[in-house]
Amino acid sequence: MKRKNLLLIIILAVLILLAGIGYMVWSSLQDNLDQLDSLSIGSIDLQTIADGTYTGHYSAFPVTATVVVTVKEHAISAIQLTEHNNGQGQPAERITDDVLAAQSLDVDVVAGATYSSKVILKAIETALSPGGQ
Repeated sequence: MKRKNLLLIIILAVLILLAGIGYMVWSSLQDNLDQLDSLSIGSIDLQTIADGTYTGHYSAFPVTATVVVTVKEHAISAIQLTEHNNGQGQPAERITDDVLAAQSLDVDVVAGATYSSKVILKAIETALSPGGQ
């Protein structure tokens, strides 16, 4: 009987521990998603950016993006997405085409891929910010 009670106590302790860990992980993920909701994307002044290739990276769990942005004659001529860990946000990858067309970061995020869109835009902003080369 004592052995059976001890086993039940151990099982209960493990379940409580797992529930606590699960809650901490969920809470951390929710905090990151809240930060992504309020993430602002700055503007870029292409007239101040010299010709060249610039690399930018941004990460906000669960999304990570690295881009290589090419600027020629004060215009974005290419954006290569070299890394995009996205969960389910793969459709956001087309946002680079919108940035190229608009020559601006002031574009609509991709519906259904808001977080990935914002992280990709932030990576582009980082690339084109001073020191982003």
